Amino acid sequence: MTIPADNHVHTEWSWDAPDGAMEKTCRRAVEIGLPAVAFTEHVDLAPWTVREGELDDFPHLRQYETAGLEVVPPGFDADGYFAAVERCRDLFPGLRIMTGVEFGEPHLFPERMAELVGGHRFDRVLGSLHCLPVGERFYEVGGLYFGRAPGAVLRDYLAEISRLVAGDDRFDVLAHIDYAVRSWPADGPPFDVNEFEDEFRFALRSLAGRTLEVNTSRRPMPEIVRWWRAEGGATISFGSDAHSPAELARAFAEAAAMVEAHGFRPGRHPYDLWRR
Repeated sequence: MTIPADNHVHTEWSWDAPDGAMEKTCRRAVEIGLPAVAFTEHVDLAPWTVREGELDDFPHLRQYETAGLEVVPPGFDADGYFAAVERCRDLFPGLRIMTGVEFGEPHLFPERMAELVGGHRFDRVLGSLHCLPVGERFYEVGGLYFGRAPGAVLRDYLAEISRLVAGDDRFDVLAHIDYAVRSWPADGPPFDVNEFEDEFRFALRSLAGRTLEVNTSRRPMPEIVRWWRAEGGATISFGSDAHSPAELARAFAEAAAMVEAHGFRPGRHPYDLWRR
């Protein structure tokens, strides 16, 4: 089976990827026979509020925490990033290396999104939702599970996905629609995706005409791919969401087999999106 391109990879140019390394990731891609890779670095503008001690398990983020208990992401060095891409293209001429960006909450920062995408040429533009607005503040979705019913958090997340899609048309691919499930509390009720079918379908319906990412940072849910096809979805992108070279294209063989079983096929070129 053809290994899809990995269209969602982070390197040292992403502010939250201390183990990222573009050159080592390219070398890893060649070793495993990956045909193409897209370096989609984080551009996050929302400063999110955290509880005291919430970042204890994420020491690499502590440097961005303010005295007011907000995480303020740093800016994206686009010039340094593009220079690094060109160096890697020279070093690995047999590997298709694509440029990209993962823009968090693009619907809430349309002017910055327009400035970035209009000023640079990216092969892959991902839109993603990491934070939810609550009043005058933002909260990373995992932090919202404290003191709230998990199902309510996930439903709020999926409702915001629809607003994200409606609010900005400059991204091509929706990254990790199941992002909120990553933080589903272990001491909460067991997660059953079918309990949220209506909410997932509504979000997927709003995305039709663009591309859904199958993200392998957790085991992809075939139900979501099936609902995507039923709601008119025509294209699939694969992304490992790797933040280190070792995570590149993780579980891609299994994910590709699952997506193919739901009627999507590779394109003419190994870096093409998969289509129904």
